[in-house]
Amino acid sequence: MVIPQISLKIRQGFILVFVLLVALPILFYSIGKAYYASLVDATEKTLEAQLYSLISEVDFTEHGIIMPSTILAPELNRLNSDTYAMIYRDDEPIWHSESAVNVSFSPQTIETKAGAADFRLVKHKNTAYWQLSLTVILNNIDQSEQARFILLKRNDALLRLMDGFKQTLVEWMFIMGIAIAGLMAVGFIWSARPLQRLDKEIKAIESGDIQEIKGLYPVELQTIKADLNLLLESQQRQKERYRASLSDLAHALKTPLAVLKSSPLANDADAQEQLDRINVMIEHQLKRAATGASDTWKKQTPVKPILDSILSAMAKVYRDKDIIFNCTVTEKDYFLGDQTDLMELLGNLIDNACKACRSQVEIQVVQSKTLRIAISDDGPGVPEDKREALLTRGTRLDTYESGHGVGMAIVSDLVKSYHGTLTITEADNLGGAQFILEFNYNDKK
Repeated sequence: MVIPQISLKIRQGFILVFVLLVALPILFYSIGKAYYASLVDATEKTLEAQLYSLISEVDFTEHGIIMPSTILAPELNRLNSDTYAMIYRDDEPIWHSESAVNVSFSPQTIETKAGAADFRLVKHKNTAYWQLSLTVILNNIDQSEQARFILLKRNDALLRLMDGFKQTLVEWMFIMGIAIAGLMAVGFIWSARPLQRLDKEIKAIESGDIQEIKGLYPVELQTIKADLNLLLESQQRQKERYRASLSDLAHALKTPLAVLKSSPLANDADAQEQLDRINVMIEHQLKRAATGASDTWKKQTPVKPILDSILSAMAKVYRDKDIIFNCTVTEKDYFLGDQTDLMELLGNLIDNACKACRSQVEIQVVQSKTLRIAISDDGPGVPEDKREALLTRGTRLDTYESGHGVGMAIVSDLVKSYHGTLTITEADNLGGAQFILEFNYNDKK
């Protein structure tokens, strides 16, 4: 199963979406909870300070307690305040602050030991309050008495602060989201520049402008750069070794073959046929070996100059047939591979078309995501039941109509080595055979 590869831009987009839609909301929620907890903690400390302030202002007499008309905590002196104070003897209220004049409920009394404070959230008529209560022992020289001090603060006062904080937090989160998106975009562009430079150098190598990668790259890409240069150097050395070896082999084989062809043996028709077959087989195997030694690092080879050269040669070789060549090709069309291999491919196919045609040969080159080369002639064509056999290795090369078969095994092997396809059909416009070469360069775009 082939797992589709996701581009770096899409991956970066996923990260950005995660940050904006998941991370920032979680951060917003966490900060809100932390801020609310800090408000509650601050409320407890404030009430505690006000409680001890009240205790310090209590004057205990034989008739009860006396509180000053104005107490130190200003929140307890305002009628519309959200903070209230009360003092109870057992369950009987004996004093309340000015702010609690309009409070129409009795706070929740909590039984605690003297000197032990209790802080909790209580509710009355759907209104929440933070309540701090403390039981103290009031005494003078003659007597002592327990009293419960209770302070309350409305929770909606905290919620109003919380709403203001959330509004400010939302604004800053929005600004932060824009800043993060901008920084991630800049960071991606900055991080992608070395990869873009590397891609540009690789394309320059493919086009033959440079021979190795020379740019300065971050540490993470230095190993890749070194490995690519090592691969290029190794490929070049291997190619030169194979070419030298093949040249020596070809020279060594041609001499004894020439001797045999000039010997009395060659006068025999069967012997001459076998010598010709040996010659073709030698050329075939040498070309296969050369193909195996060709660069895996394919360079862009312009198609038009190769076609022009081949057609010029064919016009001279077949001048007696006065062939009309119709060629459609542009300067931008290219073949990803060795120039010699392209010449071998087109040379064999066009030569076969020239041998088979009556008067016309047509070559059409179309390039988009694929390179498509169609070579047609107005000859007798190739029978449908023999098309597959024509491309089969080991088939006799003289079995078919004149002009088809010679060199086709070489062409078939070359096409396979470049992961292309070779299709034989009938030419719609000329009526003869049509040979279609297709190479998929979609991955290279």
